[in-house]
Amino acid sequence: MSTTGAMAHITVKSPEQMQELGRRLAPLLRPGDLVLLTGELGAGKTTLTRGLGEGLGVRGAVTSPTFVIARVHPSLAGGPPLVHVDAYRLGGGLDEMEDLDLDVSLPESVVVVEWGDGKVEELSEDRLHVVIGRAVGADAPGGPEAALEAGADDVREVTVTGLGARWADAGLPALETC
Repeated sequence: MSTTGAMAHITVKSPEQMQELGRRLAPLLRPGDLVLLTGELGAGKTTLTRGLGEGLGVRGAVTSPTFVIARVHPSLAGGPPLVHVDAYRLGGGLDEMEDLDLDVSLPESVVVVEWGDGKVEELSEDRLHVVIGRAVGADAPGGPEAALEAGADDVREVTVTGLGARWADAGLPALETC
């Protein structure tokens, strides 16, 4: 069972800030990293991944892989490729994901899995779990008035949790201050 390494909580007020969070997170990633993204439809999972792709310097537009299940974006900067997976339509666990050969891709790639909860954790004890939730009404930082001012539909509360020894000192708390 994995232990929690580090954690960061970030309030994101726009899609541009979500993409910027991805760019700031990218330098912390290295080949073999597994990133699970959790959040409702429209929460910003693909937008965050787009920022990761920019930060990693990968080729191709990072778009939702919903209908193709997975896309591979090779690096243009000599870094790891980005494997972007959307497990939304996959009902089973790792068995159903085996056809994607994620276990083969993982050692040399950064693998990002949207909707991966309960489906791909077995790939690595060391993984990053990003949960994106909408901050609405009284739950929003500064209360309901601040949420309305900021454009409540765009405000997200993002929790980034490192699981396993890999993430113990990976600098996740620094994400909160940028």
